[in-house]
Amino acid sequence: MKMQAAVVEAFGQPLVLREWDIPVAGPGQIVIKTEACGVCHTDLHAANGDWPLKPGLPFIPGHEAIGKVTEVGAGVTIVKEGDRVGVPWLYSACGHCEYCLNAWETVCPDAKFGGYTRNGGFAEYILADPNYVAHIPNGLAPSEAAPLICAGITTYKGLKQTSAKPGQWVAISGCGGLGHLAIQYAKAMGLLVCAVDIDDGKLTHAKALGADVIVNAKHEDPAAAVKKSTGGGAHGVLITAPSLIAFKQGIGMARKLGTCVLVGLPPGEFPVPLFDVVANCITVRGSFVGTRADMAEALAFAVDGKVRADIELQPLSAINEVFNRLRHGDVPARVVLNFQSA
Repeated sequence: MKMQAAVVEAFGQPLVLREWDIPVAGPGQIVIKTEACGVCHTDLHAANGDWPLKPGLPFIPGHEAIGKVTEVGAGVTIVKEGDRVGVPWLYSACGHCEYCLNAWETVCPDAKFGGYTRNGGFAEYILADPNYVAHIPNGLAPSEAAPLICAGITTYKGLKQTSAKPGQWVAISGCGGLGHLAIQYAKAMGLLVCAVDIDDGKLTHAKALGADVIVNAKHEDPAAAVKKSTGGGAHGVLITAPSLIAFKQGIGMARKLGTCVLVGLPPGEFPVPLFDVVANCITVRGSFVGTRADMAEALAFAVDGKVRADIELQPLSAINEVFNRLRHGDVPARVVLNFQSA
């Protein structure tokens, strides 16, 4: 049996739409019929081979896939046929290392990643590990849930990692696909939000989503503007923009004793002003998606209507056009590939 899939056959080249064998569930595995799959900037990095650990070619990207279980392998008891689940970036982990035992499975040395080291959701069917799928609550449509199992959980976990408390300030740098969700999560968590971007349209949208202050980093010094607006700097800074300039600016936005959390993943390095970091006791912290517990919390906000991704539906056949738009920053929020009309 064959299915349609968008495949990376060579790094930096357009994806190839081709027939691929429909996976079969082995012991401890499940097969999911894809209903929707979000498109993330990480998928573009994967297709380009941008990072030191590269996927093996050929592979199928996509780590925001939602669908219904169509086959359950031997020994699987925690999901059943017909359940709606998501296959996120964290495809699986070992379950017994020091990180897994301390609920940090996202940094497990043996972790596997959806759409990267395991084939992902730019296909009509997906093979998955039932222990690590996201359980999609009733009332949340597949297309609405898709961006939340990566962009949503990533920004929610990042905000938690800032340690900002209700009534304190967070600066969110980058108000697009991740940032527009981060603003909503921050407001739902009781935080004051200073939204930073270089696009007036995204900043207008940020204001409509509840941002208390907006700053255009192209027109003014973002660090100075954030410090002025927040009375000394943000207690937490979340850098979602895949921009080294934004990373450098982010530390300058932080308050004394503040925490700057990095979730964007541009290739390269950025300079850290050591005197400022040391003298002001600033914490700089990386945050990598989120755990299964974070996932359940992130989805719960959406079920309650507090967070909603702005989505644009496209067919699988449009993936190369979508990637080209991502390259040029021409995606205001999140594109979701729709398989239900296929």
